[in-house]
Amino acid sequence: MPRLMDINTRSSYLRSFRRILLYGSCLGEEILQEFDGYAKLSCCLEEEHANMVGFKLAGILARGSYDEIAVLTVDGSLHCVQLHHVVEEVCKLVRNPPARRHIVLEEGKMIYVPENAVKISRYLSRVSKLIKNSHQRPSNR
Repeated sequence: MPRLMDINTRSSYLRSFRRILLYGSCLGEEILQEFDGYAKLSCCLEEEHANMVGFKLAGILARGSYDEIAVLTVDGSLHCVQLHHVVEEVCKLVRNPPARRHIVLEEGKMIYVPENAVKISRYLSRVSKLIKNSHQRPSNR
C-alpha cells in the first residue's frame, strides 16, 4: 500500500477511487480488508509532521473528487489521534469536502467515532465540562 507522503496528489492510483482510507501505518493489513473500494494510504505522525500531512491531504482533496475520507487509527495513541484532527482541519479548508468517517481500533474491534467527538476532543476545557456534568447527580427538587 502506498504511503500518503510518497504518492502524487493526482496519481492514477488515487483517480481510480472515490473514497480514501488514511490509516496508521502501525496497523496490520488484515484489518484493511474491510475497506475494499478505498484508496488506502498509510501515515505515521511520529515520522511526519501534522502540517506536512495536512498540506499533502489538502492537495489531494483540492485536485480530486472524493465521496468520503475515512481515518483508521489505534485508539489512545498520542500520534494517531492527530490524524483525525488533521482530516477535520483540512476539510474546513477545501471546497466541497467529502464525508468523513473516524474509526479507532480498540482491542481488535473497530469503533466508529462521530465527527463532533473529534472536534470536542481538541478542547480540553469542553472535555472537562463533559466529565464534570456526567458525574453530577440530578437533585431531588
